[in-house]
Amino acid sequence: MVKQIAFPDKFWWGAASSGPQSEGDFNKAHQNVMDYWYQESPTEFFNQVGPKLASDFFEKYRDDLRLMKQIGFNSFRTSIQWSRLIKDLETGEPDLNAIDYYNGLIDAAKKNGIELVLNLHHFDLPVELLQKYGGWESKKVVELFVKYAQTALELFGDKVNYWTTFNEPMVIPEAGYLYGFHYPKYVGKGKEAMQVIYNINLASARVIQLYKQMKLKGQIGIILNLTPAYPRSNSLEDLAASEIVDALFNRSFLDPAVKGSFPKNLVELLEKDGVLWQGTKEELAIIQANTVDFLGVNYYHPKRVKAPGKEAKYSAWMPDKYFEEWQMPNCRMNVYRGWEIYPKAVYDIAMNVKKNYGNIPWFISENGMGVEGEERFIDEDGRIQDDYRINFYKEHLAWLAKAIDEGSNCFGYHTWTAFDCWSWNNAYKNRYGLIAVDLENQKRTIKKSGYWYKKVSDHNGFTYDLDYEIK
Repeated sequence: MVKQIAFPDKFWWGAASSGPQSEGDFNKAHQNVMDYWYQESPTEFFNQVGPKLASDFFEKYRDDLRLMKQIGFNSFRTSIQWSRLIKDLETGEPDLNAIDYYNGLIDAAKKNGIELVLNLHHFDLPVELLQKYGGWESKKVVELFVKYAQTALELFGDKVNYWTTFNEPMVIPEAGYLYGFHYPKYVGKGKEAMQVIYNINLASARVIQLYKQMKLKGQIGIILNLTPAYPRSNSLEDLAASEIVDALFNRSFLDPAVKGSFPKNLVELLEKDGVLWQGTKEELAIIQANTVDFLGVNYYHPKRVKAPGKEAKYSAWMPDKYFEEWQMPNCRMNVYRGWEIYPKAVYDIAMNVKKNYGNIPWFISENGMGVEGEERFIDEDGRIQDDYRINFYKEHLAWLAKAIDEGSNCFGYHTWTAFDCWSWNNAYKNRYGLIAVDLENQKRTIKKSGYWYKKVSDHNGFTYDLDYEIK
């Protein structure tokens, strides 16, 4: 079937990245937790590649933004690094070199007609604040984050129209405290993870409050990774498991960000189990009064869940007592990440936001396909023929267009990512970029998907010619 897929006028076409994954770990006043993790345990990183150089965006951002413009970008999200901008973490005093860098980045984006979206936290807590105060378990860190945000907004708030407080905040408790995927690599600290969830929600609301008090002309939001929790069956037990997973892994940040309150079923469950976070009425009032102007949604794969069939393996409280994940037989997989490919979830997310969250303005802030060994697909002209990535994008965009046709208030689509970038302990194992980066010489080469993306942006849509219909 052939169908023309079209998007609204002034739709955002672009990509996302982050400071710690693109700039390189140099010229910074402090180490963040990822820098420190690599320093302490380099063998835990694929091919022992760390963040020292990354894709050298710090030096190459002017040329890189011109390349982004060349492949059709009208928008781009990256992050300010707390560890780069702030010289004195206690007072919020900025580093002058960092000010020059971020001003240059903002100016270069404007010169290329690219709307810059600046995020304030992308898994890059300064490591001193973890060592001294316990990181996001501590409300002292909330206070220091607000000081950092105030410095950033005072310096750049009138130059950038779109800000976000956090990227994928659920990953911080999930990967750092529950399952040990990210530094500090704690496992089984369920109660502490719940406090982290609360504190980050409070920090986000405090910064939104600050943004409004400063009467800045732009908008402020948050970037959430939403993973629909599909139950294995319609049994009461499987449905209950999916509701708990949705409340914890999605709604624990989505509800406070948009509605100003935590999910009632989650609060009741945590209170019953004796692991509810410590908070005050005054703090809850701040969360209630300071919700986002817009929402960014990162989507890669769904969650498939069922009722637990065995005793949890953890000695302390963990949410796993209420669910198990499972893999649906014969599902499509990205074998390089072990992630299910399920484009329809984009539509399901859009309809959920429309129905249950006031149809708040939102955009796809990350969506992408990481593939290992892309050099296999280099043609005689030196270009990567990544048709698999183009088809991945087409399918997800077709479902997104259907949702927009049905009234979803979505205003943009950002891929992950513009350039192949460093990705935590995965390093460069899987490449996601529309533009390839040669780590030996930092040479950039536009992939086939980059040229395709340019056509999509130019025509605000594309011809959908895959072999099944979006219904």
